[in-house]
Amino acid sequence: MKGFEIERKYLIRMPDPAFLAANASPSEIEQTYLLRPSPEINARVRKRGRAGAWTYTHTQKIRISELRRIEDEREIGEEEYLELLKQADPARNVIRKTRWVLPWQGQLFEIDVYPFWQRQAVMEIELEDEAQAVELPPQIRILREVTDDWRYLNSSLSQQIPPEEEIEKGCML
Repeated sequence: MKGFEIERKYLIRMPDPAFLAANASPSEIEQTYLLRPSPEINARVRKRGRAGAWTYTHTQKIRISELRRIEDEREIGEEEYLELLKQADPARNVIRKTRWVLPWQGQLFEIDVYPFWQRQAVMEIELEDEAQAVELPPQIRILREVTDDWRYLNSSLSQQIPPEEEIEKGCML
């Protein structure tokens, strides 16, 4: 499916596991970036699911603004997924994460918990348009918005992981 992806992204304090278990649905994600078909296109394959029930997608994205990207995403079979893995970019690491889907006030937030951080995670929400208001869940502690910080894109995390952030003077998360 080809269309626009409009999203806002937040760096958050690691949510309470009990809160996530009671309010959100988890899935495991393994995301592999492919050699770029052209400099402006990011291409990846993704395996997503739980307990052996996997879905596979192939995605290409072109960034056109801080909030908006052209996204071409299609579901693929396991055989095509394995074939595309042969085009993995050797300069990038595979991203593994647990994605928690959290419904809140008619919105759908996605919280990505990565194994390389202990005290922080990334939360995003896809929007209908760039001016759409977002009501953040009060149970989630927002450290800062990172929508326009390229370091927190998964494609960037596959190359370099930013250190966990300090949130108060002299105190780590």
